[in-house]
Amino acid sequence: MKFLHTSDWHLGRAFHRVNLLGAQAGFVDHLVETVREREVDAVLVAGDVYDRAVPPLPAVELFDRTLHRLADLGVPTVMISGNHDSARRLGVGAGLIDRAGIHLRTDPAGCAHPVVLADAHGEVALYGLPYLEPALVKDQFSADKVSHEAVLGAAMDRIRADLAARAPGTRSVVLAHAFVTGGQASDSERDITVGGVEAVPASVFDGVDYAALGHLHGCQTINERVRYSGSPLAYSFSEVHHRKTMWLIELGADGEIAGAERIDTPVPRPLARLRGRLDDLLADPAHAVHEDAWVEATLTDPVRPDDPMARLAARFPHTLSLAFDPEGREEESGSSYAQRLRGRSDQEIAEDFVAHVRGGGRADEAERAVLQGAFDDVRADDSRQETHR
Repeated sequence: MKFLHTSDWHLGRAFHRVNLLGAQAGFVDHLVETVREREVDAVLVAGDVYDRAVPPLPAVELFDRTLHRLADLGVPTVMISGNHDSARRLGVGAGLIDRAGIHLRTDPAGCAHPVVLADAHGEVALYGLPYLEPALVKDQFSADKVSHEAVLGAAMDRIRADLAARAPGTRSVVLAHAFVTGGQASDSERDITVGGVEAVPASVFDGVDYAALGHLHGCQTINERVRYSGSPLAYSFSEVHHRKTMWLIELGADGEIAGAERIDTPVPRPLARLRGRLDDLLADPAHAVHEDAWVEATLTDPVRPDDPMARLAARFPHTLSLAFDPEGREEESGSSYAQRLRGRSDQEIAEDFVAHVRGGGRADEAERAVLQGAFDDVRADDSRQETHR
């Protein structure tokens, strides 16, 4: 039986204020075509369908069209809610949609009630385990403490108990949304730390043939039977080296992983992280390959250059992020902020701020005059207000 494992669509999310809905629609087109061409038996979506609990209307419309297209294919789809989703909103109408072969699993109480499919080798039980917020479900699962490992372990105990009651040889797949030990995070996942502990061991999924995971945005293999598909699009520059894919998993007659193939997803625009002095970035021919990329630039000029974003955009028109890390910048002392300001006038503090944001070099005479005028105006205004009280 062949499964297409994907997750973390984050419908409605932007990339540094760039609207990605068109790129997300392109991914859905690719998903539907892959299901058709590769004769997939079921689609697995392991959470974070939306980017936030109340998604924008265009994202909801895209999701609605996606459900219709998947239902028209006649290929079962199992989806769970992730930590970005509103489980209750995503699950509205789940019972009715279930009849169309779209199985939304958003209620933790139903985690041990699988979608059961069959092929020539027997049945396969697909368990949807939505994101579990430990503090909210601890009592429901009779977990011994408030932690991700405790509540996931308790939920998996229910799943293993249901599986044990089924016919011998029944194969099993679990969809889950969690941070599993050994996984590599990126900057675009929302933190799910509880009490300083967020990761759960892969062993929590022992006893099932395949765990289709969501949450981490990089495609990765924890072990042969526990994998992340990653997000289909990049959502932060920390994902610059990610290869965005879906997993095509083939489950053998005895529950073995008979095949695991990465299916590339469309890339709307490549990412590039550039670092150096502004003049060097603008002149270096090696950067020609990045001229059509979304660019994050970190400038190392000792003094902040004039109009850096406009100058960068002249060569790299899709520059989205600009940061400064001046060469030779002195590290701040360990003294407190209050100690560093003690005995200094407002004018001196403001001039130091100008030097700090510039990356070096004191405020010049004209800048000092502007600052002095601003402080004079504020003091005069304060005096006027005081006389009218």
